[in-house]
Amino acid sequence: MGASAKTQKRIESLRDEIRYHNHRYHTLDDIEIPDAEYDRLMRELQGLEKEFPELVTADSPTQRVGAEPSETLQTVRHQLPMLSLDNVFAEEELREFHQRVAEKLEFEDGAADLRYAAEPKLDGAAISLLYEDGVLLRAATRGDGATGEDITHNARTIDSIPLRLIGNGYPKTLEVRGEVFMPRAGFEAYNKKARAAGEKTFVNPRNAAAGSLRQLDPKLTAERPLDMYVYSVGLVEHGELPEQHSEIIEQLQAWGLKTCPERRVVTGVEGCLAYYEAIGKKRDALAYDIDGVVYKVDSLAMQRELGFVARAPRWAVAHKFPAQEELTTVVDVEFQVGRTGAVTPVARLDPVFVGGVTVSNATLHNIDELHRKDVRVGDTVIVRRAGDVIPEVVSVVTSRRPTKTTRVQLPERCPVCDSHVMREQGEAVARCTGGLFCKAQRSEALKHFVSRKAMDIEGLGAKLIEQFVEEDRFQNPSNIFELTNEELAKRERMGEKSAENLVKAIDASKATSLSRFLYALGIREVGEATAQNLATYFGSLPAILTATAEDLVKVPDVGPVVAKRIRDFLNEGHNLEVIQQLQDHGVHWADTDPMQIAEDGPLTGKTFVITGTLPGMTRDEAKALIQREGGKVTGSISKKTSYLLAGEKAGSKLAKAQQLAVEVLDLNSLIALLK
Repeated sequence: MGASAKTQKRIESLRDEIRYHNHRYHTLDDIEIPDAEYDRLMRELQGLEKEFPELVTADSPTQRVGAEPSETLQTVRHQLPMLSLDNVFAEEELREFHQRVAEKLEFEDGAADLRYAAEPKLDGAAISLLYEDGVLLRAATRGDGATGEDITHNARTIDSIPLRLIGNGYPKTLEVRGEVFMPRAGFEAYNKKARAAGEKTFVNPRNAAAGSLRQLDPKLTAERPLDMYVYSVGLVEHGELPEQHSEIIEQLQAWGLKTCPERRVVTGVEGCLAYYEAIGKKRDALAYDIDGVVYKVDSLAMQRELGFVARAPRWAVAHKFPAQEELTTVVDVEFQVGRTGAVTPVARLDPVFVGGVTVSNATLHNIDELHRKDVRVGDTVIVRRAGDVIPEVVSVVTSRRPTKTTRVQLPERCPVCDSHVMREQGEAVARCTGGLFCKAQRSEALKHFVSRKAMDIEGLGAKLIEQFVEEDRFQNPSNIFELTNEELAKRERMGEKSAENLVKAIDASKATSLSRFLYALGIREVGEATAQNLATYFGSLPAILTATAEDLVKVPDVGPVVAKRIRDFLNEGHNLEVIQQLQDHGVHWADTDPMQIAEDGPLTGKTFVITGTLPGMTRDEAKALIQREGGKVTGSISKKTSYLLAGEKAGSKLAKAQQLAVEVLDLNSLIALLK
């Protein structure tokens, strides 16, 4: 039994409502209903179409993806050619274009008031959409301008391409032209997902858009975050459009087609140049890639009068930005060491002008990225520089690769200080282990060493440290303790009094604690708490220096990763030399007895959080007490917390403990537990 008239009416009503909301979402960026309501409408339509398949139409919102994969793309002949534009690159060339237009139109005043429609030149793939009676009939690529490929099955998957125009008054036959592109955020997200799955990534958003449109299976295209802006019309039959290009674009938007929000109408060549400059400043902040701007004489009557030359119109021109991608050759691949010890591969290039500057170096990020792109010395590569972004090697032109090249490998030794280079399992970044010795890391290591929670040397600021490092006066932290009043007083902006105060601060810092000293060394992931735990557990530096990784993991809050990092640091001879030199310069502390942790104590398996002021005991003392009896102390409350030890002014942690039903103890209750 067929569908009733009421059911047919409901199906059409649902389609119209969904089209309306699609237009608001994809074209106007103005959502009117929540996603749940939209999903409800779509599910109802899908259910009715499944029940009455004879009522499914090609322009239904449910048919975005549904066609079977094509065996090949069919050729389409454009009824009106899709012409390319002439390019200009310099202001003088644009002025010459404007002068030609003015002369052809016989303007006597230089056409200072001539209106141009201006818009960004999108870096994607040009396509044509043919609508008959408002329904999408066919989509085609630009191809060679005369013929393209039928990509209707893929165009239907792009949300910003309406399957049926909205409103009324459109011509019976309407061909619109525009650019399909992949927004930057979508491009990055797609590549990240592809890398995680071990699949091939796209080189850039332009290639991503073009490749997606030429898929034989529309389901693959539907998985890719494509968008489209329309910028002109082609064939128009049995209907009329406005006589200004800018008004035509406004009308296309009213019919549900998406247009670029950055488009403007400008006056004269000065208006064009001002627009070019304004878009250039916004370029890196746009959500999509552009490679210039396009100017079109706004009046269609003037366009007809100007006509065409060869394969381009006389009434439009593309004003290109400096290229952001260029080809060059890799002269060498070197490894740089950053201030945190990160060892980063850098490509040394034959100098090339790209993105408005001459580029001779480009980052390769890390060894995994280097191997993924397989960049080798002698390769021809695509280099990209966008805005102020550090230049990077995008890809290798493998067809131009010389014979007998070899893969670049991570160095075993630091190129700066010859310390070992270590790379943790699962980490992309490799690091130099010579933290206290390596010149590349020296400034940051010394700033940390003198900081308030480390050695606490007041008056030895960042700028002064950088000066001493630059002069090679500071080769490691022990050099700090060699500074004299006379040497410091000669420094610019220092003076005798300041020098005297700094020397006193340096001398006072020699009397410290083992935990502060450990923290000052700057071992990765050994913060204040871990340093305190190490000092409390072992009691002395020799015990820590000789501890194995197995010994270290017995320390509260020290896991296998941190234990390995401590051992890597202490296995480096340079670092041990610096530690000895610091002690030779008088840095000292009082040793304590090693912590005896009960293997089966009364608190074994229990997790504590400490908050507030405890009567007669510091938090560190309470923490040590809990740890000696087998307990674990963490910094935040969770469902896994066994007890909150709370003193006066307990604050938010007490409230959270009560909320999570975590038992709250005072100091007397803790002592009772121990008994």
